[in-house]
Amino acid sequence: MTGKVLVTGGCGFIGSNLVRLLLDKEQQVVVFDNLSKGNRAYLDGLDVAIIVGDIRDPDALGAAMADVDRVVHLAAFGSVVESVEDPQTNFDMNVLGTFNVLNQAVKHSIDKLVFSSTGGALIGDATPPVNEQSLPKPISPYGAGKLCCEAYCHAFSKSYGINTVCTRFANVYGPYSDHKSGVINQFYKRITQGEPLIIYGDGSSTRDYIHVSDLCDGITRALLNPDVSNDVIHLASGRETSLRQLAELMISVSGRTDHPIEFRDKRTGEVDRNFARYDYARQVLGFEPRYTLEQGLKEAWDWLARHDSSAVDV
Repeated sequence: MTGKVLVTGGCGFIGSNLVRLLLDKEQQVVVFDNLSKGNRAYLDGLDVAIIVGDIRDPDALGAAMADVDRVVHLAAFGSVVESVEDPQTNFDMNVLGTFNVLNQAVKHSIDKLVFSSTGGALIGDATPPVNEQSLPKPISPYGAGKLCCEAYCHAFSKSYGINTVCTRFANVYGPYSDHKSGVINQFYKRITQGEPLIIYGDGSSTRDYIHVSDLCDGITRALLNPDVSNDVIHLASGRETSLRQLAELMISVSGRTDHPIEFRDKRTGEVDRNFARYDYARQVLGFEPRYTLEQGLKEAWDWLARHDSSAVDV
């Protein structure tokens, strides 16, 4: 299936990886990004049209959707911790921004829209493993906003006939992420700068970590498969990893085996345990993650090291 795809947030971490895969799949790609977090240099040398704009601007979005067949909506205010500190901006960007994307998609007769949702933050402290039948009970403004967006996707699907697919992401890591502030990047920076790794809580809280290449494969399958419509699909590794285990793996990857770990008080809004099953994604998409966490962390470490001018020898 060929066509033109608009990727909101396409200059960001996931977007820059997804754009490359879409081009490999012979899709024409238009990127819409306000460049507040993304980096247009990530797309240097690629045959991609880049439109600088904000999803909170309906007119700019509408202009970007002209002559577009499908949309992948990645642009978001992506931090749980920052959503607790600033719930208003989180709401404006994630909920109102997604409403604008959906509304303009209807006006421009978009064939399919794939929305980037979340598993852990949306479902909350449910006993893992979670799946598409788990009852959402978000415990942060970020999780609540993503749940609201999923509801709007379903409502627009039923009210206006637009085909929406909500893909719920596990914790994503991999190349083109040097601007991100997630735990893997924080661990990398602290190890290379000779500072202790910081863990909030006792290290027993768990997450599901998925390599960005595996995630983008799932997104692309959801976008290009004509039989997948009006659905919610978890894209995850299916593996539960504690923060302490993650820290130890990062230390192992670094080769600095005696690096210290420091424990601090747990932060508000963060889920204790989470990992997801991807049985449904396997069933409807043929999705199967290729990267083990050990392989993926080694690749991520090597990519960050190649693009880091601030690292020091310790």
